[in-house]
Order: sequence, then structure tokens, then C-alpha cells
Amino acid sequence: MHYSIQQIADALGATAEGVTDLTITHVAEPAAAGADALAIAMAPAYAEGLQSGQARAAVLWAEADWRSLGLEAAVLIGRPRYALSGLTRLLDQGPSIAPGIHPTAVIDPSAEIGANASIGPLVVIGPGVRIGANARIDSHVSIGRGSTIGADVLIHAGVRIGTQVHIGDRFVCNPGTVIGGDGFSFVTPQASGMEQARGAMSDTVENTAHSWVKIHSLGGVEIGDDVEIGSNSTVDAGTIRATRIGRGTKIDNMVMIGHNAVLGEDCLFCGHSGAAGSTVVGDRVVLAGQSGLADNITVGNDVVVTAGTKVLSNVASGRVMMGFPAVKMSTNIESYKALRRLPRLFREVAELRKVLPKAGGKD
Repeated sequence: MHYSIQQIADALGATAEGVTDLTITHVAEPAAAGADALAIAMAPAYAEGLQSGQARAAVLWAEADWRSLGLEAAVLIGRPRYALSGLTRLLDQGPSIAPGIHPTAVIDPSAEIGANASIGPLVVIGPGVRIGANARIDSHVSIGRGSTIGADVLIHAGVRIGTQVHIGDRFVCNPGTVIGGDGFSFVTPQASGMEQARGAMSDTVENTAHSWVKIHSLGGVEIGDDVEIGSNSTVDAGTIRATRIGRGTKIDNMVMIGHNAVLGEDCLFCGHSGAAGSTVVGDRVVLAGQSGLADNITVGNDVVVTAGTKVLSNVASGRVMMGFPAVKMSTNIESYKALRRLPRLFREVAELRKVLPKAGGKD
């Protein structure tokens, strides 16, 4: 894989300077870059590393004096991180999946495979499955009965897709993820301890000596176009209706989406975050790492949930939430400041208690 500096600049809508026909084979951090690498130095602080490396060309910020950095060529960009998205897309070759259907794949005769699909070793595709054109499916993937997958998808090794899962175009799913497993839904013949606690808000519950009975998941999963899901995440099937993930939503590694949840469009769920069952999430919602949404709540559009935050009740659109239980970020910060002042306040109260009895005795 070789690209010229001019080709890279054209792909990014950026400006090429210097020896624009100079070619590179890969990208690297400035200090580790060899002569055939394109160094990524998108801010002055990163450019300092160019002196330790051997890069002849680099991606730099728009106003950079590339000659003074000892370079032969440069790609100058206006919005560095956004340009990094285009650059990595250009250079990412993805997994090596041979064209066509591998002889060890097991495909039910009733399944429909789109044109130019690539299906790797030991893939299992169940009855009634439909897969769109140009799909790339890596080894050891299984796709259950009646599921449909759109065009131009990339499904990495070891993904498990259950029955009645319907996925749009340009879907990307990373290794080890499970979509369409049963929801965690159990009931008891009489009110369980959990129901008692939630209903009465009591400190104690009665011993009901119950056993848990499973509520089966019949609803499947629906995923829109341009969704990406990271490694080892889980999306549970709905009970009666489908669990839904809207167009353009991106889900990180080890994220849990509970049964019946509805996620809007262009959401961002970071690692170890999760939405419990029957939660409804609006568009462009961000859940930072290790944050979570309780079941049966509604979160509006454009909400930002900060890292480690636990949301237990409905959230209006546009809010930034922080803490456990979650409150507006400004309220959480104010409460935290007050908490840090408590030791000093206790000392002051103790001093006042020493003085006040004496003053009272004089009266």
C-alpha cells in the first residue's frame, strides 16, 4: 500500500506542500516514524517529536512552517481530529476476508446472499437469512433464523447474531459482540422482594419463597444504517417489540443495551456504559464511560451523561448530567464543593459550641 502526499491531501480536502509525489506506506507517531511513514503531528506539541524520528513527511496544522521542521513534504489541515478520521479510513485495509464463500461456511439453502459478498471460514447462516450486497463477514460468525443484514456491512470474527435481527446498511460489528440474545426478564407468581421494595420504598421485604420464571424474548432487534458496535458488547432482543438502535449510533466495547430499549440516531455510548430495559433515548445522546441508565426512563435529545454517572429518572433534552444519582452538572459540582467544605464547617461548629454555653451563662 503506497500513497503519495498529493493523494492523501486530495482525499482529505487538505493542502499538499513540498515534494507532493513522495510516497508513504503507513502512518506513525512523530518520534517513531521512519522514512516511509507519514508522521501525525497535528499540533506544535506533537511536532517536537519529529526531531527524534526519521519522517520525511507529516500531517500538520494549517499554519505550520513545515520547512523549519526539516520535512520534505507536508499535508496541512484545518481541523486535525476530523482529518484523522479520513486519513485512518483511507489507510485501513480491514480484516483479510477472501472474496466469495469459504468452503467451510454452513449456509442454509433458504438463505439469500447478496452479490459480491465475502463470507469467511466456519460462518453459520440460518434459514431465511438475507444478506445484502458487498457484505464482508469474517470467520466464526453465526446469524440466526429470519435475520436480515444490509449492504456493505463488515462483521468481524466471532460475532453472534440471533434470530429476527434486522440490520441496515454499512453496519460495522467488532469481534465477540452478541446481538439478539434473550433479555434478562423474569417474573414471580406473587410480588417479589424487588417489586415490594420498589412499590413501597420500604427498608424491608417479606420472604415470599418464590422462584423466578422466565419471560421469553420474541421481539428481536432492529438496527438502522451506519451503526457501529464495538467488541464484546450485547444488545438484547425485545420481549414483544424489537429493541431498536437508530441510524448512525456508535457503541463502544463492553456496552450493554437491555431488552426493549430504544436508542435514537447518532448517539455515542462509551465503554462500560449501558441502558437498562425499556429505556427510551433521544438523538445525539452521549453516555461517557461507565455511565448507566435505569430501566423505564426517558432521556431527551442532545443529553450528555458524564463518566460514571447513574441516571435514575427522566432527563430533559439538552441537559448535562453528573453524579450518582445523576443531577445537572452544575448542581453536582456545587454539592461536591459543599461536601469538601464539611470538615471545616464541623470544626467551626465545634468552636461555636465551646463559646455559646459560656456566653449563655453570663446572661
